[in-house]
Amino acid sequence: MSYATLSLKQSPHFSVPMRYYLSAPLFTMAAAVILLWKGPDALVSRWIPSLLAMTHFLTLGFLAMVMFGSVQQILPVLMGSPVPRPRLVSSTIHGLMSVGILLLCSGFLSGQARLFQGAVIFLGAGSGLFIAVVAYCLIRAQSAHATVTATALAITALGITVSLGLYLAAGYGWTAIPQSHLLTNLHLAWGLSGWVALLIIGVSYQVIPMFHVTPDYPRLVTRWLSKLLFLGLVAWTIASLMVHQASWTAGLAAVCLAIYALATLNLKRRRRRRLSDVTLDYWQLAAASLLAAVLCWTAEQLIPGLTIPPVLLGILWVVGFAMSAISGMLHKIAPFIIWLQLNNHRQIQGRIQGKIPTMKQIIPEAWARWQLRLHTAALGLLLGAALWPEALTYPAALALFLAAALLWWNLVSATRLCLKLTRRQQTEY
Repeated sequence: MSYATLSLKQSPHFSVPMRYYLSAPLFTMAAAVILLWKGPDALVSRWIPSLLAMTHFLTLGFLAMVMFGSVQQILPVLMGSPVPRPRLVSSTIHGLMSVGILLLCSGFLSGQARLFQGAVIFLGAGSGLFIAVVAYCLIRAQSAHATVTATALAITALGITVSLGLYLAAGYGWTAIPQSHLLTNLHLAWGLSGWVALLIIGVSYQVIPMFHVTPDYPRLVTRWLSKLLFLGLVAWTIASLMVHQASWTAGLAAVCLAIYALATLNLKRRRRRRLSDVTLDYWQLAAASLLAAVLCWTAEQLIPGLTIPPVLLGILWVVGFAMSAISGMLHKIAPFIIWLQLNNHRQIQGRIQGKIPTMKQIIPEAWARWQLRLHTAALGLLLGAALWPEALTYPAALALFLAAALLWWNLVSATRLCLKLTRRQQTEY
């Protein structure tokens, strides 16, 4: 993949993805505040209401927000299929999702049924509109790249995740609807291993070779991995519904995820540009965390009597894998989007001459490096807190808050620079 194959002139206004990017770290900060407030008790069990609120602030508030924004950016640029009326669609989905996330997490913390009822309405409308728009654009996509297939499978997984999630949330809002731990496990698996993993995998096929000057992923990986991962989740779902205790049937999905992690780590070793790049270090941390999560899960299946704390596996997956990869992409994609906005604005005005800051000037690498350090510290402390909550919960919460705050500041500073330079271009013209 190269810049020459991108439909750069179809890029939407930078506000389309940036509104999602700017709000995502705020939800992470909210999760950190809950952990500071509730303390070690929040990590006792995966069913604790405060942990459920924190989890959804991270998965819906951070991961989904960034991914929703990124998909609306890559559809026109990478796939040649622009979103109709992108600014209206973007602001509508963002508003619905933001309200829905706040209602859902407030419901977990307070236990009030009306909050869950509102969350079902807003999250259902926001995610339903997003899925419909993306499906429409994917049908019209001009690219045949593996990213299109992975994105289509990810959107299908999102539809399954949302359907299960809305049913479970409705169970909190309307007592007549029964709850089910089995459906909760399916919701979790399709959300993390389906929607999140498939989209990260698909996007990485494009952004890692393009931005980091590595070889392409092996053809067998790009052609088959996302399909086999989706098939593995389908097989595990069917087995779980029929047998109820069939976690070993998730083996195909686990193998696919391990292959992806190893392939990503191998690309860094083979990269052509040997200069330091902090965003590639995020990807290395993400791949290592994903591999560690798969190995821990596999060991639990194979070694009788071994029990890995579910909270520890969740931290490895959500904070270690998904948040690391997405934070790395934000520090690369956000500057690229802003650079593209400034360049397109300059050409529209007919001013071909004029200096535009480089991507590393839009978000300085030193600030990105500090965010990586804080994020890595938060990951390590959270993993420790899963094992020794009394000693490490509060330092972990503080580190998570600071990492999110610095990510938010990096994005805000880049946005302010874009607005300042855009106004200057208009004045000079």
